[in-house]
Amino acid sequence: MKAKKKKNQSSGRQYAQYDKIFKENIEAVISGIMKNVLEITAVHIEELPDDIQHTKERKPDVLKKITDKKGDTFILQIEFQVANDDEMVHRMLDYKAMLFRMYRIPVRQYVIFLGKGKMLMQSSLQTFDLAFKYNLLAINTIDYKTFLNSNQPEEVILSVLANFNKETTEIALKRIISRLEETVEGDLALKRYFTQLRILAQLRKLEQKLKTIIMDSIAKYIDEKKDVAFLLGLDKGQAIAQRRELTKFVTYLIREGNKTFEQIAEIADTTVDFVKSVHHQLTSK
Repeated sequence: MKAKKKKNQSSGRQYAQYDKIFKENIEAVISGIMKNVLEITAVHIEELPDDIQHTKERKPDVLKKITDKKGDTFILQIEFQVANDDEMVHRMLDYKAMLFRMYRIPVRQYVIFLGKGKMLMQSSLQTFDLAFKYNLLAINTIDYKTFLNSNQPEEVILSVLANFNKETTEIALKRIISRLEETVEGDLALKRYFTQLRILAQLRKLEQKLKTIIMDSIAKYIDEKKDVAFLLGLDKGQAIAQRRELTKFVTYLIREGNKTFEQIAEIADTTVDFVKSVHHQLTSK
C-alpha cells in the first residue's frame, strides 16, 4: 500500500510538471495547434473565462470563442491529457452541457493525448436518448516536423512528443535541440526551454538520451557562463555524478561481454555513441 501511494505521489508530481509547462506556454502554441493540428483557421479569437460554474467549478485547459475563415462561430475547448482517463467521456459531456448552456452556440471539443502508449479512452457515449462525441487525437501520430518548423520555441519542444517517423531518435533529438538554439536568444531562456524539453522527454522515456545529446551538441562552445549543467537546469555536481554513474553502469554491461552496443544502450537508456566512447576508454587503457 505504501509503495503504491508513493508511486501515485510521484506520478502526481510529474503530471503537475507537465501541466505547468502547458499552462506557461499555451498562448504561444495555441495558434499553431489550431492551424496545424486541428485544421482551424481563425480570423477572430476571443478569450473566455475558464471558470465554468454551475454545480461545480471546472477549468478547461483552453477555452476560446472562435470565428473561422468560413464565418462559423463556435466555442473551442482543448484538453491536454497525459494519461488515459476512464472518466474523460463523462468529463467532456459535463463541459459540453455547461458551455452550451452558458453561450448557446456550437461547442467543438478536442482532447490531445500526450502519452507514449495507445489511447484507451472512450470518445463517445450513446444511450437510447443521448448521443455524444468529442474529438480525440494523439500527439504521437503527428509528424514532429509540424512543431519543429515553428519559430516559437514553445512549439518546438512539443516535437519531442510527436512522431519521428523514419528518423532515428538521436537524429530527431539533435534537430530539436538545434532548432531551439536557432529560435531562442539568451542563456536564461535557453535554460528554460531545455528544462521544459527534458521534462516532456520523460513522457517518452528519452530524458537520458536527450541529456547526452545536449552535452555533445553544445560542448563546442561551452564556457564558464554557459555550461551544460546550467542549460540542463542541474548543478555541476549533480550533472557530473549522473554521468559518472551512467559510465559505471555501461562499463559493467560491457565487461559482461554478452551484449551488443545497441543492447547496452537500450538497457542503460543512453546512446550507442556513448557506449562506444566508454568501450574505447576501457580498451585504450
